[in-house]
Amino acid sequence: MIRPMLQVLVVLAAAAGLAAQSKNYTVETGTHVPLSLINSVSTKNAVPGDRVYLESVFPILVDGRIIIPPGSYVMGTITEIRRPGKVKGRGEFHLRFDSLTLPNGTTRDFRAHVTGLDGRASEELDHKEGTIRSEGNKAGDVRTVGETAAAGASIGALAGSASGATGMGAAIGAGAGAAAALAGVIFTRGPEAVLAKGTTIEMILDREVQFNEGELDFSNSLARRSAASDSSGPLPSHKSQRSYPGPIPRF
Repeated sequence: MIRPMLQVLVVLAAAAGLAAQSKNYTVETGTHVPLSLINSVSTKNAVPGDRVYLESVFPILVDGRIIIPPGSYVMGTITEIRRPGKVKGRGEFHLRFDSLTLPNGTTRDFRAHVTGLDGRASEELDHKEGTIRSEGNKAGDVRTVGETAAAGASIGALAGSASGATGMGAAIGAGAGAAAALAGVIFTRGPEAVLAKGTTIEMILDREVQFNEGELDFSNSLARRSAASDSSGPLPSHKSQRSYPGPIPRF
């Protein structure tokens, strides 16, 4: 009599275990997941197909249960890239998110796109297209031309004073300096689009992701690495990337 009862208890316990494992959790479409870049990305050396590696920095919960803990890995791909032009245009690239790996090794393929950038980053995000662009540099170009023209005017004035034509020398020097600076601006690329290691990126899920209870056991997982928050963060403004290449001409 005791043996059949034990068998019944074993069956009930197994059924309870299966029921617990069969409980599903769904991370809905539109969920925002903040990430930190593990490797840096730049339009200067990246090409379409390059991998981008990121790490989650905030827990994502469903029904009070942590489904995506901090330290989960996300892998993305650079799908499009455009370097800045020499006359106009800015550096830009498009980042697609492909897979998610939880700390215990559970992996899901999914689709998501960028919806937010670190406030410290100088790059801009086109929310409609999901494209990351470098900042403009019109002000830097104007400053380069102005500074070089002023320096040329000073040199021209000194040269003109020796011949008794200070005003004419200044005008010639300013014009020559501006022309030289403008040539330097035209033949120099604009700022590259750069996201440094440690930059915070927010992605938004384009489709739901499901897990069952058995896939969410993190008790035996390796200690999660802390997110790369101690890195140098985004690079400073790139508006100073263009500069007049060469010495100021003498007159």
